[in-house]
Amino acid sequence: MSQIDYQAGGIVSKQLLKTPTGNVTLFAFDAGQGLSEHTSPYEALITMLEGEADVTIGGTTQRIGAGQLLALPANVSHGVQAPAQFKMTLTMIRA
Repeated sequence: MSQIDYQAGGIVSKQLLKTPTGNVTLFAFDAGQGLSEHTSPYEALITMLEGEADVTIGGTTQRIGAGQLLALPANVSHGVQAPAQFKMTLTMIRA
C-alpha cells in the first residue's frame, strides 16, 4: 500500500473519500501508537490492509490482521493499539 507511509513514532492519515453520508480514511500506525478508547455516533468498519492491530470494543480486546474486517457499532467505546506497524482503512457511515 504505497498511498501512505509510516512515520516513526506517529500515526499518519489520509482521507480517500468524503461525502455527506460517510467517509473513508487510510491510516498508517507505527509500532506502539494508538487511539485511546472513545465513542462515535456513527457506524464504522475497519479494513486491515497490512500488519496486526489490537482493537478494543466495549471493553473487549481482539487482535485483527491483514485481510480482516471489523465493525465498530455506533455509541460503543472503541480504541486501537499497534503492537507493530499496521495499515487500515476506516469507513464511517453517517445514516
